[in-house]
Amino acid sequence: MQKGYQVRWRSLGRIEKAFLILLVAYLLLYFTRLSPLLQSLTGVAAFIAGLIVLFRLARRGVRKAIWRLRNRLIAAYLFIAVVPIVLLVAMVLLAGWVVIGQMAVYLVNKELEHRETTLVRQADAFANLPMGDPAAALNRFARVTRGAFPDFEMLISGEHEVRYPPDAHITAPPREWKHASGLIVKTEGNERRLYAWAHVLSGKEEVTIMAPITHDLLTGLVEGLGDVTFYPLMGRSRDSRVPRRKNSLDFEFNGFYPVTVPSWDSPHAEHSLVLLVDTRVFTVLNTVFQKLDWAEKLLGVFVGVAALFLLVEMFSLVAGIQLSRTITGAVHELYEGTQHVKDGDFAYRVPVNGSDQLAELTNSFNSMTANLGRLIVVAKEKERLESELAIAREVQNQLFPKDVPFTRTLELKGVCNPARMVSGDYYDFMALSEHSLAFAIGDVAGKGISAALLMATIQSTMRTQLSTSNGSGPLHLSAARMVSILNKQLYATTAPEKYATFFFALYEESTHSLTYTNAGHLAPILLRGATIQTLDSTGTVVGAFPFARYEEKTVPLEHGDMLVAYTDGIVEPENAYGEMFGEERLTDLIVKYAKTDSSEIIARTMDSVNLWTGSSELQDDMTMVVVRRI
Repeated sequence: MQKGYQVRWRSLGRIEKAFLILLVAYLLLYFTRLSPLLQSLTGVAAFIAGLIVLFRLARRGVRKAIWRLRNRLIAAYLFIAVVPIVLLVAMVLLAGWVVIGQMAVYLVNKELEHRETTLVRQADAFANLPMGDPAAALNRFARVTRGAFPDFEMLISGEHEVRYPPDAHITAPPREWKHASGLIVKTEGNERRLYAWAHVLSGKEEVTIMAPITHDLLTGLVEGLGDVTFYPLMGRSRDSRVPRRKNSLDFEFNGFYPVTVPSWDSPHAEHSLVLLVDTRVFTVLNTVFQKLDWAEKLLGVFVGVAALFLLVEMFSLVAGIQLSRTITGAVHELYEGTQHVKDGDFAYRVPVNGSDQLAELTNSFNSMTANLGRLIVVAKEKERLESELAIAREVQNQLFPKDVPFTRTLELKGVCNPARMVSGDYYDFMALSEHSLAFAIGDVAGKGISAALLMATIQSTMRTQLSTSNGSGPLHLSAARMVSILNKQLYATTAPEKYATFFFALYEESTHSLTYTNAGHLAPILLRGATIQTLDSTGTVVGAFPFARYEEKTVPLEHGDMLVAYTDGIVEPENAYGEMFGEERLTDLIVKYAKTDSSEIIARTMDSVNLWTGSSELQDDMTMVVVRRI
């Protein structure tokens, strides 16, 4: 049992361990009451650690719950179908609240503007009225204005000064004001008050009318609408005048509208207020539609349509879950099939149900499993062939000369970089006597195994001829005759389409002469000082024609001469624009690096070709032999 607890403890993470330690410490401090401060700190730390542990457990639980595809699809349906509906309902409710609230504000604001227009008209009338009998005009003005604002004061100044009522304390506004009307904030003592006013200038007369804005006035603008106030200047009314609820859908809400009101002291000073309307849904709808029954019916239709949409949504969710069961069932069968394939059982077949796309997928899986079984066999065979190919490359590497024959006056260096595992290019060095040697370079048509085999045949034939020839040096050998024999043997032992270009040379140290036969090979370059000479072809390729004739030529090698032989993998690779590297660039490189050693020349050349092609893969086998007279 103790080992079981140890295993469980080790399986816990650092946060879980910290939470358990803090919890135990908190309980000990709580029951022992040693340090209230330490107990509080430990409790806070344990609470934070507990929240983190709870979050990690919830995340782990969610991952485990949606591991199965069926649960994941259900979760996807909830996000795709249910969440958008919830958001849509929330948006509709929010839009309804905003629209109805703005309708309530509009009703109040429209009525207030209408009454403000009354003040402007009366002020304009008095400004243009002859003051022969002001008493009769004031009485008419009072009757009209009290319908809009029960409490108001008027001041006429200019040639005549008239106040209404006679004991009114109204004063003329600052001279900055010209024609103005609407709402205005005036500071009286330590208190700011809101007024509706109109100020008109006409000739020598100046008329100012001011009416205080109160809760009673605002609430009475639209009869029975609810509480109306300008916040924060007027505050909220203590006595709620919000209508009673008519039914369960008659919610109370607040409409608001920001208002900028100028100050009495200056037209440029402003106060930011908010027009607030506390009312109910059906009160606004009753005011707008004029008939409450019609509003209730309209809202009932809306609720009914919403309920119908909800039922359709629930039906769609159930149908989606049922469809998901068919999908997840097929996926589960495919999962079982993958487990069998993972275990190497390629004979297992998944049951096919129905004729839908899932059934086609199951058939495809079964076909894939059968193909995999066959591909495994093919892969093993390919692996065997690659292994044999690697062995063939190793064998071919052994065919290339490891040591260069020693001579006092000649230095040789050769390199072959195959484009594939094995190469069809060929070069070889062989000592004939203490003072003579032979070397050759060739390029077999094609690539791969067949070209490598032909290359091995060429090497074997040449070495056999050189080993069995009589004499002590090239004076007793004929380069042309040896190439001719090689041509006949290749033609007799290979397919008609198999042939090779071949360059063969014999060097005699006593005379410093080089006797060569060029059987269709690219002309080697002989650099003598600043002079370039090429050793052109003296016959056709070997292995193509049985009675081909070959000639040989002899050139002297002077001190410092350098001979460079190469295959077409050096000069024929193309760049991205289809332009070949070319013999001219090769010649320039040879001249440029002529004073460096042979290995440097070969390395520089092959790097330049690779840079020219811009690819890490070789387009053809690259072989190069450098011969120097020292």
